[in-house]
Amino acid sequence: MTSPTTDKNLLATFDLRMRAEAVADEPGARVERADGVLRQVGTLPTDWHGVFYSELDATTADAAVQAQIAYFRTLGADFEWKHYKHDEPADLGERLLAAGFEADAPETLFVAEITQLSGAGLTESLPEGVTLRPVTTEADADLVGQAHEAAFGSGGERSRARALARLADNPETVWTWLAMAGDQPVSAARMLVHPGTGFASLWGGGTAPEWRGRGIYRALVARRMRVAIELGCEYLQVDASDMSRPILERLGFRALSVTTPYEYRF
Repeated sequence: MTSPTTDKNLLATFDLRMRAEAVADEPGARVERADGVLRQVGTLPTDWHGVFYSELDATTADAAVQAQIAYFRTLGADFEWKHYKHDEPADLGERLLAAGFEADAPETLFVAEITQLSGAGLTESLPEGVTLRPVTTEADADLVGQAHEAAFGSGGERSRARALARLADNPETVWTWLAMAGDQPVSAARMLVHPGTGFASLWGGGTAPEWRGRGIYRALVARRMRVAIELGCEYLQVDASDMSRPILERLGFRALSVTTPYEYRF
């Protein structure tokens, strides 16, 4: 096993490959550079619109923020500014709030080097009666939406639409799995592979309340880790809640920053 990269260098690699040089991660979406920021603009109502990287300072931040508000207003699209605590200027979050954004719950940015992962972390241990299966059909996409609603109480239609869009775009690269208790979806999780970066990112994994604490989230992480290894990925990235943090740390993920979604609604 090689020596681990320092946290500082690992974060720099993430910022460069997954933010500064990012390409669109949804079918039909585009990435644009303007006013010192990189933003993604989708084509569907359920697509993610927002700013995910910026190169700003105290003299340019306020004008850049206003420029993004004006731009997305012309599109008639609510959008998100995905802020990281190490972004400059240091008070960017406060500036976003002052401009009319609303902050959602922060999440921890975790990154794992695949060469540092323990083989024990790849074990999929599921409760009796629960199985994992890949999403391959429109009916599966419906179940993804149901699983999301069961876990979070909302957002199911957006999750369903995302699954359908990926199936229509390239059915061979839909890395989404369902956890099924019999014929009932209790969790769903997806993985995005980012070509040319060495990264795969893990999303979702929220579990219906009555099934939490029984290893389903961990099994879904393990399944995606194994596939990422098979695909030759170097790194795994997760934006995680406090509930997921202990599981990811035990698997070998490292906390590098905190990311907060700032939402602007017209």
